[in-house]
Amino acid sequence: MPQETTALTKTTQHEALSGADATSLAAALAESTDATVFVNGTALRLPAAATDAVLDLLTRLSAGESVVLSTAERWLNTSQAAQLAGVSNTYMRNLTDAGTIPVEYRGSHRRIKPADVAAWVAARDAARTGGPPA
Repeated sequence: MPQETTALTKTTQHEALSGADATSLAAALAESTDATVFVNGTALRLPAAATDAVLDLLTRLSAGESVVLSTAERWLNTSQAAQLAGVSNTYMRNLTDAGTIPVEYRGSHRRIKPADVAAWVAARDAARTGGPPA
C-alpha cells in the first residue's frame, strides 16, 4: 500500500518488492524494453517519455529498492527541497546560501527547482560511489 507524505504534495512511497518478485521483474526487464500496459483490459503501448519513467521505476523495484514518487512541481520551498534530497532544512538552506543548489527568492522566501535538487542528489550519489552522475 503506498504511503503518502505531507511535506511534498502529491508524493507516495512504495516499499521494495520481495526477493522473488524483484528477481522475476528483473528477469522480465532484461528480456525487453517494451512497455505495453493493460488498462481496463486494453493494451496500451506507452509513449517514449512514459516508457522511460515506468522502466526506471520497475528497474529500481527489481533491484529491491523502495521508491518515492512525486509530482515535479515547478518550484519547491526549502522544506520540500530538503525532503526530496533527504537532508535537513538547515543543510538545504546552507546549500542554497553557498550557491551549490541554485535558488530564487520570492520576497524573503527561497524557491528551488526540483531538477536542481535532483541534479545535486545525483552528483552527491556519484561522488559517494565513484561513478558518473546518473
